[in-house]
Amino acid sequence: MAGKRVSPWDLTALLNAADPKASLPERNLWLIRLLEWLRHAPVEAPVPPVKPVEAPAPPVKPVEAPAPPAKPIEIEATSTPTPVLRLKHLLGVLDRHPEHQVRVAALLRRIWSDVDSAALLADFGFAPRMDLWRELGRRLRARVLPLSPATTDLGEIFPLLFPHADDAAWLLAIDAATLERLRTYVAPERGSSAWRTPFVEAIVFLASAVRASGFSPALRMRMSPELLTAQPFRQLGRVAERIGEHALGSEALTTPESEAALLQEAHYLRALLDVCRQCADSVHEHLEAHGVSVDVVFEVDQLRERTHRLESLLICVVSPEPAREITRLLAELVHTADERRSIGALMSRHYSLLARQVAERSAETGEHYITRDRNEYRSMLRAAAGGGAVLAATTLLKFALLAIGLSAFWGGFWAGINYAASFVVVQLLHFTVATKQPAMTAPAMAEKLTELNDDDHVEGFVDEVAHLIRSQAAGIFGNLALVAPIVLGVQYASRAVFGAPLVGHKDAVHVLDSLTLLGPTALYAAFTGVLLFASSLIAGWAENWFVWHRLDSAIAWNPRIVARLGAARAARWAVYWRANISGFASNISLGMMLGVVPVVALFFGLPIEVRHVTLSTGQLAAAVGSEGFDLLRHSAFWWCVAGIAATGVLNLSVSFFLAFKVALRSRGIRLADRSRIRRAIRARLWQRPLSFLVPPPA
Repeated sequence: MAGKRVSPWDLTALLNAADPKASLPERNLWLIRLLEWLRHAPVEAPVPPVKPVEAPAPPVKPVEAPAPPAKPIEIEATSTPTPVLRLKHLLGVLDRHPEHQVRVAALLRRIWSDVDSAALLADFGFAPRMDLWRELGRRLRARVLPLSPATTDLGEIFPLLFPHADDAAWLLAIDAATLERLRTYVAPERGSSAWRTPFVEAIVFLASAVRASGFSPALRMRMSPELLTAQPFRQLGRVAERIGEHALGSEALTTPESEAALLQEAHYLRALLDVCRQCADSVHEHLEAHGVSVDVVFEVDQLRERTHRLESLLICVVSPEPAREITRLLAELVHTADERRSIGALMSRHYSLLARQVAERSAETGEHYITRDRNEYRSMLRAAAGGGAVLAATTLLKFALLAIGLSAFWGGFWAGINYAASFVVVQLLHFTVATKQPAMTAPAMAEKLTELNDDDHVEGFVDEVAHLIRSQAAGIFGNLALVAPIVLGVQYASRAVFGAPLVGHKDAVHVLDSLTLLGPTALYAAFTGVLLFASSLIAGWAENWFVWHRLDSAIAWNPRIVARLGAARAARWAVYWRANISGFASNISLGMMLGVVPVVALFFGLPIEVRHVTLSTGQLAAAVGSEGFDLLRHSAFWWCVAGIAATGVLNLSVSFFLAFKVALRSRGIRLADRSRIRRAIRARLWQRPLSFLVPPPA
């Protein structure tokens, strides 16, 4: 066999290459090629008769073709998968040719005796360490580095044996008679309990792993104390050892008493596993209230998956006909192998809870941005007007920074500082910026979609849509109502005092060229919407991090902080930072991204800029103050007005859409009846269009 290339489509070569005395890599490689033959051999052509080849004594006789002559396998006439049909054909050939049967059976039993089957059953699919990032690195290496069959670890060979997810389907399609025929090649004599050894070892290994996870501080401190009173994790090891004694003892299943004892212990172990899963579920309840760690979520999922694997192994051990259960377990391992190759599945799975927690934190904040009556509407207008006044100063400071002539990086850096400081001032003065609202209000809107069972709930959701649009409109109206007059007033005041406006002709021309709708303004506005959404994610993450590390409690009760601030002031600081950490993170991150991201993108050859509706309006007002009101007669001005309108729409819609999608994903909401919602919104627009702009009377 060494040095010869065996075709994966040639059964003759495969059977003649079956050598129990071959080296370990060659034996494993033979099994890999046999499974390739089952999957991919030509279907329409008959398997050629095996011809004699030169081999050590005794000589291998040719495999005679069955009589009548073999015909092409017709898949169309049966629903049996092709690999199962070819498996039956292979077993028929082996039954008719004892010399091949002896060699193949000896080779397969040699393979099973040399490899570590318990490693596959107990460890395959689980991370060796409870660390999400290490598992990500392992999957990246598995995608890049090739696997070697030169190993005794069956878990390492398994992805080579079953490299496709479709293998699970044909494994489950193998009928009972074929499984019984196959058993004679891979298992000891019927009635022996030796085949259970790797399964029992795997049960003991998994029970120890689940016990260790349950005792780890990261999980134990977050589990329900009521569920831990029965000490389910402490009992797992002892029960698993007793199952091994009953299943592998000298009287294993030979008497009714031993069989009854094994079944009793199996029922008790399954009850313990159910309690362990309940304890793992209780960790999620703690995470919902006290912040999320993806490593803890990853460890909880590993614990739950190990309990399910342990239960599957237990079924194989106690089943009176274990062949079918073992086949089901192999099919599950095939699915596990396919999942282990997916990096996207890992990230999507273990970040879903974090996304939900971030969205819920944003939903709490977003409720404050939705107005539902005229008093709240007027408050929103006042807050937005204050924000517009602050951003007017931001606009003028931006032109001052441009006049200094800093290098690209430092110009972007100080522009980011300018934006961030302005947004923080807006927060401290309890004002608002319209473009920051959508990313915060989207999770609050998604929360309303959890119950749309009847027309009343749908109508209530339409009410929320009207409230949201009206709130966004109030925010924009308030921002723009002051930013343009203030900038314009400062320009004319400077002209009256100093004889020239602060923003000169050159900057005005640049503003008209950059803000026009005829340029890439729409693309830049959409990109700015992405940055607005990203700042909301950063805000949610920062608040989750603050809560997870219990920093509010540390500020309130840490002895050194209390000694420095005093108990009362420390308590106030704890409440203040718990309430405002999200806002500071959002404002600072948004400001720095607006200033620095375009510079970094330009470094990589991406000429991207930002377009913020309020800041753009202030810049256009500065251009009018420089050129005079005669500018209103030129089309360039009105193209800039159109560009600002498009900027406002794209800033709001892109950030809201992205945040809304994340909120839906985090809650597992599927909008199957979207047409029903659209019809309700259209009906409201037809019947009460002003409700989307003007609040209803008290």
